Amino acid sequence: MVLGRLRRRNSGAASAGSMSGGGAGASASAASSSAGRVAGASLAPGAGGVNLTVLDPFGQTLAGAEVSVTETATRRKAVSGVTDPYGMFFASLPPGTYSVLISSEGLQPHRANLESVPGRVADLGRIALQTAALKELPPPGTWMFDPPHTAIRFVARHVGMANVHGRFTEFQGGILVADRMEDSQVEISIKAASLTTGNKTRDNHLRSADFLDVDRFPYLHFASDRFIFRGGTKWTVAGSFTLHGVTRNVELDTEYLGTVTGGYGEELRCAARATAELHRDDYTLPYREMLARGIAIVGPRIKLELDIQAMYQSPETPTPPE
Repeated sequence: MVLGRLRRRNSGAASAGSMSGGGAGASASAASSSAGRVAGASLAPGAGGVNLTVLDPFGQTLAGAEVSVTETATRRKAVSGVTDPYGMFFASLPPGTYSVLISSEGLQPHRANLESVPGRVADLGRIALQTAALKELPPPGTWMFDPPHTAIRFVARHVGMANVHGRFTEFQGGILVADRMEDSQVEISIKAASLTTGNKTRDNHLRSADFLDVDRFPYLHFASDRFIFRGGTKWTVAGSFTLHGVTRNVELDTEYLGTVTGGYGEELRCAARATAELHRDDYTLPYREMLARGIAIVGPRIKLELDIQAMYQSPETPTPPE
């Protein structure tokens, strides 16, 4: 079913070009030192410090980059944290020699060394992280999900407190990889009644007309519009998601995990991990109305998680076991 739709969607479409990318390593060096006060922070008596600003590959300040400072002699972590909204990081340090590791999703890590001297701040300056080298992309062709090695899960807040974790056990999916990855397509069909959270009473309620209404709307469906490269292993797969008879635009934040040969018959496989956030009100599942009726089993936002393995389709590709 999914494979047929993918082929029909692709018929008559032309795809050209190729995708290329990569990154060069960032050089590591400890720059000049400055005394006293940095970014509004004072040094404690007898302490030194480190100060730096992280930039993305386009020269823009990068918030949320991870910074880890480790003692060179003992390999013990002295301090760690993330850059602020302006890409800046500052920390006080005892005197000594340190190694600094700066990292961010989809970018090459940067390493630097510094010496912490009492009363002075080692200023590492502005450090630009470069795009990480690309994993080899899957070759063009049709790839079908391998259900025993694929998981479609969801996480939702329960009565405003703990999370409810669930999954769907019956689904079909396929990827039509084009010559240019951005022109590729993915389609997923999920049987709504296959939902399970490990609690029979709750599952029956979620399948009922109060929530998924599986008798009227037996399938959830996603069909992509475009693949958007975000750098490194990161992609956004944009498309339409149909739930409860309503279709809305959704973006899957996707990490490509690479290809490998192995499995049932040493077939070629690719893998990816994707997440999206769905809002119940977008799909005529009004949270506030249900709350007023005393139905607060699931919160207003639902996180969807997909761990996907897909097999390249050829005459020799084995059929996955039930």
